[in-house]
Amino acid sequence: LGAFHDGGGTHMSTLMLDSTLAIERELVQFVYHEASLLDQARYTEWLDLFADDGRYWMPLSHGQTDVKLHTSLMLEDKLLLGIRIERLAGARTYSQQPPSRCHHLLQQPEVLSRDDAAGRYQLRTSFHYVETRKDDQFLLAGWATHDLVRVEGALRIALKRVDLVNCDAAFGNICLFP
Repeated sequence: LGAFHDGGGTHMSTLMLDSTLAIERELVQFVYHEASLLDQARYTEWLDLFADDGRYWMPLSHGQTDVKLHTSLMLEDKLLLGIRIERLAGARTYSQQPPSRCHHLLQQPEVLSRDDAAGRYQLRTSFHYVETRKDDQFLLAGWATHDLVRVEGALRIALKRVDLVNCDAAFGNICLFP
């Protein structure tokens, strides 16, 4: 796009760049905010970040592309995520007394694709994730891919895909949400 001068000193290309940077900043902050909600155990607020048809997926093998033809470590829609969250808070969930805690350490999210007109975006973030309960602590590392959509002006998660470096290893109980 070429720049034009409107008589007031404003350049079209500068405005477009400012808009592009503002959207990318919004996308990156969304990913940081999502991890912060999980680290603070604000699971209901975290669930509200998902679109009604949103899914959380953790593939069992590297390069897995199909959720139906292959087994996954986790594949949950918004309803199943809500049930997990209810169980985490349940008085009779003895495996969560005391509750598990987690911490996400994220690299700067990278915007892989964006379609502003359709309100669709994809970001990828490298992470380290620690989950702990009592004396038991474990570390996971990998990449989170967020497929985001705009719903009534707000960003929502259409798909959160979590690819673990050691996805094909034997795992104990992952109670929370890497």
